[in-house]
Amino acid sequence: MGVVVAIVGRPNVGKSTLFNRLIGERKAIIEDVSGVTRDRIYDYSDWNGKSFTVVDTGGYVVGSNDVFEAAIREQAILAMEEADIILFMVDVMTGVTDLDENLANILRKSKKPIFLVVNKVDSPTRQLMANEFWSLGFENTFFLSSITGTGTGEILDAATELMPDAPEEDDANLPKIAIIGQPNVGKSSLTNALLSEDRNIVTDIAGTTRDSIHSKYDKYGKQFLLIDTAGIRRKARVHENIEFYSVMRAIRALEEADICMLLIDAQAGIEAQDLNIFSLAQKRNKGIVILVNKWDTIENKETNTSKEYIEAIHKRIAPFVDLPILFISALEKTRIFKAVDVAMEVFENRTRRIKTSELNEFLQEAIQKTPPPAHRGKQIKIKYVTQLPLAYPAFVFFCNHPGQMKESYKHYLENQLRQRYNFNGVPISVFFRSK
Repeated sequence: MGVVVAIVGRPNVGKSTLFNRLIGERKAIIEDVSGVTRDRIYDYSDWNGKSFTVVDTGGYVVGSNDVFEAAIREQAILAMEEADIILFMVDVMTGVTDLDENLANILRKSKKPIFLVVNKVDSPTRQLMANEFWSLGFENTFFLSSITGTGTGEILDAATELMPDAPEEDDANLPKIAIIGQPNVGKSSLTNALLSEDRNIVTDIAGTTRDSIHSKYDKYGKQFLLIDTAGIRRKARVHENIEFYSVMRAIRALEEADICMLLIDAQAGIEAQDLNIFSLAQKRNKGIVILVNKWDTIENKETNTSKEYIEAIHKRIAPFVDLPILFISALEKTRIFKAVDVAMEVFENRTRRIKTSELNEFLQEAIQKTPPPAHRGKQIKIKYVTQLPLAYPAFVFFCNHPGQMKESYKHYLENQLRQRYNFNGVPISVFFRSK
């Protein structure tokens, strides 16, 4: 299940600093000025063997006429609506403010777990000062310093205790295919088209996630779980925050999925938001099939129209272009079952395992064709390679100077793997380690 943890609070209390610490990199911009984080930022974290999505929000401001502060307030509310766990951050140096009280009143109405996080508590004096925040009435109150990391582990321990373990189901071993994409690209139409016939052999599986619908597909000799995100209930302000909802839906769906069918609108082409969703799936090492929907609405199609369309998509998604692109019409049911066939092929590619002996034969041929580049006169020697026992293709190459291996040679080995073995539609991870 894709668990979402949102960090909310008024401006300049340290939300972005905590976000960066949780994900392990400096992704959010940190400045001692309110309003720097205007959009939500998403990334992944894990603790105690459980993975989850962290959302950094802009500061919550009430009653401001500033257009940016109004947007920040709106986004913070949306993040609270979509999150499973909320980290409400306050600043010990300013004490309880009117903005803190206002936001606390909103959060008390929520039935979701709320963790009050008192930030900048990095001395015994501030430890005493932090006790003031118990007056806000939140049982789960934690003192921490997001800059030093003190107290972060206690919050993560408490949060991950509330996160479910991986479900044990009879259908756990079935491929999981998620339909993702922007709103109004045809996700619901594709789902209905795939499941409309022989409805008696389609069984809904309840209780999997709060927002996605899982159906067991069992037709034409193929079985898999279809994860549809199109059936989520509409909420207020969706039309004004369409980007946020499309991303959150994609996150929840692809967290569980093995394969993602990314739908794009044939008339609109691949847009920036499609690329955001694509990168989320790629970063999580999911198999990807791009479906260009509503192809029947494109008029005056010529012989090379689809070829030019594919080239345009490749240009936007490069360098990962080794993936299938199909042109479909969910409404007309054109090539939708071909899309299923291709998605199942990508699943096979994602689960492909290669013997170590065979990989090392491949390695010798690749090195003989193009040896690793030297570093400061030192020759880099790759001794052997093996595939890691992960759910997606990942290979570790053992060599004498792993830290000096150039990125270009990493891409070379990945390309050689793709030429030798069929990993169409699947991101490949390549690592270098000391022998």
